[in-house]
Amino acid sequence: MTRTRDRRVTWSLALLAAVAALALLAPLATGGGEGAAADLGDVAARRFVPPLARTADDALHLLGTDRFGRDLAGRMVLGARVSLAVGLLAALISTALGCLLGSVAGYAGGWTDRAIAAVTDAALSVPRVPLLLLLVALYQPSVGLTVAAIGLTGWMTVARLVRTEVRSLKQRAFVEAARALGARPARVLARHVLPHAMAPALVAAALGVGAAIQLEAGLSFLGLGVQPPTPSWGNLIAAGRDALVVAPWVALIPAAAVALVVVACSVLADGLEARLAGER
Repeated sequence: MTRTRDRRVTWSLALLAAVAALALLAPLATGGGEGAAADLGDVAARRFVPPLARTADDALHLLGTDRFGRDLAGRMVLGARVSLAVGLLAALISTALGCLLGSVAGYAGGWTDRAIAAVTDAALSVPRVPLLLLLVALYQPSVGLTVAAIGLTGWMTVARLVRTEVRSLKQRAFVEAARALGARPARVLARHVLPHAMAPALVAAALGVGAAIQLEAGLSFLGLGVQPPTPSWGNLIAAGRDALVVAPWVALIPAAAVALVVVACSVLADGLEARLAGER
């Protein structure tokens, strides 16, 4: 079972690393950035070219082209940059905010703990997807708004996990020793308690990246996330939904990319949880 899990984690890391490398090298991979991927050229001759086919100018399109004759591989690489950035930044915001509130609540106790716990429970009671739809509908959709909306609505689980860990850790002997030596509460929390409480937060962060990418894809598919002409996997799926019969690859390829990355993040979180549990 352990070897099987390790193998799955290795493949997940390899997949995520490959996607991240392509996203970082997007201008080189697309031969000059978004302009090359968005070059319309002769639309009638280039539109809906199937994967691994060549156009009249003898250009090979690994993933085919879309309705405007744009190379789908180039659009996918540029979309990976946007989708991964949204996922990572949103997960970073959620994790940082959750760790801050959870650690303060768990260490301070008393009314501070009760107040933060009440806010966390109230936020958890609000359905996330309708809240996201409301937020992005009230303001002009953009990459920044998508990151903020997803990040600021996903901290509650991290806060509860960190709060539970901190409440347990603050009774440990090494924390009592730090207090006895005169360390201030903020120093004890930052230097001695929080580093030992990060294990569940790291697992939640790995899951949060996949969840954020999935949410971004859903919002962009509905036209409320990243807006064209900026490509993201979500709006690439939306752009191909009307051509599912004649050119299914336009929508299915970005949909498969979203599914693979989300599964890879879940497998990575599972492996990380098992590894951290074994070290404790």
